[in-house]
Amino acid sequence: MNRDHVKTVKFGGSSLSDANQFKKVADIILSDENRRYVVPSAPGKRYKDDVKVTDMLYKCNALAEKDESIDVYFDGIKKRYNEIIQGLGMTEFSLEEEFETVKKNIKNKSGSDYAASRGEYLNGKILAAYLGYEFIDAADVIFFKEDGRFDEDKTNAVLKGLLKTHDKAVIPGFYGSNPDGTIRTFSRGGSDITGSIVARACDADLYENWTDVSGFLMADPRIVENPKPIEIITYRELRELSYMGATVLHEDAIFPVRTVGIPVQIKNTNDPDAPGTLIVPKTDVVDTEHVITGIAGKKNFSVITLEQDMMNSAIGFGRKVLEVFEKHGMVFEHLPSGIDTMSVVLGTGQLERCRDELVNELCRAVEPDCIYIEDNLALLAVVGRGMVGERGTAARVFNAIAKAGINLRMIDQGSSELNIIVGVNEKDLDNAMKAIYEEFVK
Repeated sequence: MNRDHVKTVKFGGSSLSDANQFKKVADIILSDENRRYVVPSAPGKRYKDDVKVTDMLYKCNALAEKDESIDVYFDGIKKRYNEIIQGLGMTEFSLEEEFETVKKNIKNKSGSDYAASRGEYLNGKILAAYLGYEFIDAADVIFFKEDGRFDEDKTNAVLKGLLKTHDKAVIPGFYGSNPDGTIRTFSRGGSDITGSIVARACDADLYENWTDVSGFLMADPRIVENPKPIEIITYRELRELSYMGATVLHEDAIFPVRTVGIPVQIKNTNDPDAPGTLIVPKTDVVDTEHVITGIAGKKNFSVITLEQDMMNSAIGFGRKVLEVFEKHGMVFEHLPSGIDTMSVVLGTGQLERCRDELVNELCRAVEPDCIYIEDNLALLAVVGRGMVGERGTAARVFNAIAKAGINLRMIDQGSSELNIIVGVNEKDLDNAMKAIYEEFVK
């Protein structure tokens, strides 16, 4: 084994949904001796209308909270795991003791976090035994603070020390422990976060995140037919695309490895030879053919526009406007402005509770000549490191939208030239994305 190269590998629920998927996962892990630390999710759906084990556990917890019987639902959970064990031919392996403990604790109302975490815990037990790897309970190495925030320093110190004594190990994803020893799950990102934490603790050269897709695509496949895959993407580009709706891997899930510059590779368990997508801190590799890296869009935005003659010479105008939004605990997305206009783009949901009050306070704060709110705005981000220094990129975006007969309601481009954000009517979002994709890719 080359100890100078270590990989942490995480497998999603669809990759571990049944015995056949387990075998694929084992083949992948054992085909590379550097894949030493494995983070599994709970069994996912085996087919479209199937139920994830995590959802079954949540259901058991809900029944227990109402003092209703969980026996039928828990038997269904046991059946899922026993089918995996039998399908793998593990005749001398049993989870019966663990089943009894989990069932007892759920009945005793150990909480939804505990119940949900057992999906990863039990799957980790099976995978460790099948691979011949050591099992490390995430509750012993991943910690949360009293206020519920992830305890990064303690986790990294304890986990780093323990991994040095384990040549190969399985660490279940999704959960850790509170200071009092009770179980707490991550609010979002789940096992992806755990994989990132483990990769950092073992100083991995690469964090492989295995799922049921072959990496990121240049556009939403529900909108654009057969979009091309993205082979290399930077963390900054990922942040821009995930913020605008791309969902293969949430940016929060890779923060631990991003801070230390560990690359992440998104791979497909069902097509392991596909190149996938490599996420890196920075790269000189640019897609000169397409210029852009990807396109993503999101609906449900509103724009508040203030107009005032000689606004550009009114000292403190912008500050006073933003103080009103701050007072209401509101966050804005963009601030496109002109000489005599200032616009604030924000999620429409934030306006539901205080639309009229907000307008009145803005009028009192800065006395604009005119103020109005426009709803039904969608934002579309065109992202790509290749746009830097590439002449005419913005013009191509705008021309593509114009040719499609779509009206631009907003334009916002940062000085970094990493992205161009445009606003269109919600009903035009899909056609705008198709038009831009066809301009740059087809």
